[in-house]
Amino acid sequence: MANPQEKKRLEKTSSKQQPRPFQRTRADHAQETAEDYVEAIADAIAEKGECRGADLARLFGVSHVTITKTVARLASEGLVESEPYRPLRLTTKGEKLASASRRRHEIVEQFLIALGVSPAIAAIDSEGIEHHVSEETLRVFKQYLEGVDNR
Repeated sequence: MANPQEKKRLEKTSSKQQPRPFQRTRADHAQETAEDYVEAIADAIAEKGECRGADLARLFGVSHVTITKTVARLASEGLVESEPYRPLRLTTKGEKLASASRRRHEIVEQFLIALGVSPAIAAIDSEGIEHHVSEETLRVFKQYLEGVDNR
């Protein structure tokens, strides 16, 4: 989902440059990428104390160039701090986004498992669903899970 600042920027962009539906889709994909990357950086730091671009390249199966461009965009958005030959660091804003993304992911994955989806498939499916689920739906998923736990 595009953040409010990105949505305002897109609304100001001339429709001659790109039709609005495509702008929204591109902004949504950029936000999904940001969420996936900050979550992966946070996970790597938690697991081994640091995260380098090569770690992300292996995880996402993309080139070093793709990582460099994506990290530069994340840095410009204030989510990541990056210096040549140094591990990546999340800013406070990046840590908050990673935490929120992880929370959504865990709720969706646990909800799918509670419905009977196998853990392996729930892990895969939750990767996509987590980016598109509303706060209202997450709240209902969580309430459902709490009811299942209390049985």
